Amino acid sequence: MNKEWQKNQSKKNDDNVLASNRKASHDFTILDTIECGVVLTGTEIKSVRQSKINLKDGFARVERGEVWMYNVHISEFSQGNIFNHDPLRPRKLLLKKTQILKLEKDIQREGQTLVPLKVYLKNGYAKVLLGIAEGKKKYDKRRALKEKDMKREAQRALKY
Repeated sequence: MNKEWQKNQSKKNDDNVLASNRKASHDFTILDTIECGVVLTGTEIKSVRQSKINLKDGFARVERGEVWMYNVHISEFSQGNIFNHDPLRPRKLLLKKTQILKLEKDIQREGQTLVPLKVYLKNGYAKVLLGIAEGKKKYDKRRALKEKDMKREAQRALKY
């Protein structure tokens, strides 16, 4: 019964995913992930709930003991007025001090960065799944595509 409950919980979390960064898994090797909250204004959360968010070019930085997310596009709310938000403004991510220090230490190594992987709702709050990522070289990307094609061909062969 416990395993069945866990499957339902993971399925439930997948249902609440509002946006995902599929390009990140192609461009980066994800070493570790961490869940964090995000500070949004009133019109931003309404747009996020409508899935009008794009994580494609997003990244995060640790600055002065705080984590900030950049280049994440949240479209303006359609029923918004003069108080609508700037679509590309930097957004603060909510983490505990120990988590921020750990992230800062982890990304000190050359070639590592913080990349937003998913935005989802959890208990009514918008959460961001942040990944500690290492950039892939061009030949690594080609190798990954080749392996993916080989797996697909093997699945087709088994199917028939």
